[in-house]
Amino acid sequence: MTIRLYDTNARQVRDFTPLVPGCVSIYLCGATVQAAPHIGHIRSGLNFDIMRRWFQYRGYDVTFIRNVTDIDDKILAKSAEQGRPWWAIGYENERAFNSGYDVLGCLPPTYEPRATGHVPEMIEMMRELIERGHAYAADGNVYFDVRSFPGYLSLSNQELENLRQPEGEGETGKRDPRDFAMWKAARPGEPSWQTPWGPGRPGWHLECSAMAHKYLGSAFDIHGGGIDLIFPHHENEIAQAVACGDEFARYWVHNAWVTMSGEKMSKSLGNSVLVSEMVTRWRPIVLRYYLGSAHYRSTIEYSEDALREAESAFARIEGFVQRVVEKAGLVEPAAEVPPAFAEAMDDDLGVPQALAIVHTTVRQGNSALTADDKESAVARLAEVRAMLGVLGLDPLDAQWASTERGDDLHGVVDSLVRLVLEQRESARARKDYGTADAIRDQLQQSGLEIEDTPSGPRWSIGSR
Repeated sequence: MTIRLYDTNARQVRDFTPLVPGCVSIYLCGATVQAAPHIGHIRSGLNFDIMRRWFQYRGYDVTFIRNVTDIDDKILAKSAEQGRPWWAIGYENERAFNSGYDVLGCLPPTYEPRATGHVPEMIEMMRELIERGHAYAADGNVYFDVRSFPGYLSLSNQELENLRQPEGEGETGKRDPRDFAMWKAARPGEPSWQTPWGPGRPGWHLECSAMAHKYLGSAFDIHGGGIDLIFPHHENEIAQAVACGDEFARYWVHNAWVTMSGEKMSKSLGNSVLVSEMVTRWRPIVLRYYLGSAHYRSTIEYSEDALREAESAFARIEGFVQRVVEKAGLVEPAAEVPPAFAEAMDDDLGVPQALAIVHTTVRQGNSALTADDKESAVARLAEVRAMLGVLGLDPLDAQWASTERGDDLHGVVDSLVRLVLEQRESARARKDYGTADAIRDQLQQSGLEIEDTPSGPRWSIGSR
């Protein structure tokens, strides 16, 4: 068994060899909390949740760090725009992000550090870089000297001569316009911390380098994030950490965007779909299926039709699960997933191929039910539950109990629907098929699917 991952730095799929046998250390760039999350933000957390679950299934002890950037130019801009404290905006949106992760079934991180809690570590890193000749102070700012680091731009594969470094207001005193800010001098009305080079606040890139070092040490296995972070963020993280003497990340893994009309989903473009809105219109488990079913390196083009297709596909899985449980009772997940599923997941987390195995197994199970082969149907359900568990999609798992329909509400709806179905059964018994069909049609128009089974009619939430 060898897990293989696409390493952005190597530009190829590589066999994964952990730094410490039996252990995996992962640092994921988490939320910058200037606004509530859209589904593009949450996709990254979900993709790496699947990675983490697969490593755990394969027997690894996983340390998973997902940071919170709670001080940033964007947050301060929102503070000025809304007339609210920067920390209030940050905390409000941090809670919104965690709610989004939770409602879509993402496991909590091992640690979730905030940038503002790690200023001492950032100061020490800057001091070390200045002493080594890789950084310098100017006008209260501290800059990284990119020409001092020969490996700069190896991740993004750019040419230094063509580089255009993003920069913010007040970044004065640079020796070279391509140098990037590690620390920004204090400005009126903005938060600041004291340093040997004057009061100010951290730059985005420095935050992650310092936090990754604190929680994972000088070398760790995997650094993850969206493809939009390759430059400048991840490139600059590498420069700071390696110039300080760290090996830093051994594998770089990046997920693709969720797009609308071919453009990256973002609040600045006005094309974002907030998670908090989406989960009022779509069941969270269906939204997880939709966002997790594409390969993590493939772009997802958002559309309502695509979500409806995902809903229908997952309904076929749930229908099979429900039928077997009704016939045989609760079936525990198998101890191991089918070999073809494992092979797909080992190959750079091939979730589309893995889900194809899930659907094939569901079809086999449905055929067994049709043939009244209870033993085979139960065996297939055990395999399906094992596979869905790895993907965080097992509808029988307790994690979905509070985020799905809700036990109390489901019970009320079930009682009401069964009253109507009894009227339908009475109509059928007296051969009033017109009334029986009309009742079924009305239920379907309400969004319910009615299936007649040997043990009586069964209802479920239908596709939209």
